[in-house]
This record gives sequence, C-alpha cells and structure tokens, in this order.
Amino acid sequence: MSAEHLVRMANDIGHFFASVSARDQAIAGIANHLQRFWAPRMLRQLQHEIGQGAAAELDPLVRAAVATLPALATPPAPAPLPGGTAPQ
Repeated sequence: MSAEHLVRMANDIGHFFASVSARDQAIAGIANHLQRFWAPRMLRQLQHEIGQGAAAELDPLVRAAVATLPALATPPAPAPLPGGTAPQ
C-alpha cells in the first residue's frame, strides 16, 4: 500500500477523533482504532514512514497516537524450502 494512502486513511481516523474535546482521549481513540482495525503490516509501514520522515502530512493527533503504540518489528523472512529455495 502506498505511504500516501496510509497517511490519508490515518488522517481520516484522526479527523473523526478530533471532535473529542480532550486531546488525550482523542489520541487514545486513534491508537485503539489503529490497533484493532489495521493489519500489523499497515502499522509497521506507517511507523516506518514516520521514522523516515516521509509522513510529513500526518495529522499531529495521529502522529501522537502512533507514538503511543509499541514498535512493530519486521517479520522474519520465511525459512528456505528443502533444496535451498526460498518460498515466494
């Protein structure tokens, strides 16, 4: 998925929770939504994009929410198949 699409989706979530009057509750709501409804690979990619400085358009509430989430490690590469070939 493109970084731009992830940022746009995350910002949509952030805009929904921006109506919550307490900033900490909005951040918690965004973080909860991301953890419950986003695939781990999507969160990993968003965290990577933020770490690389590539998500400049990310809403500050979303950025704060993502900062509260545990860093997701890159999944290990699949083990080679018998015969030494890697699965595809």
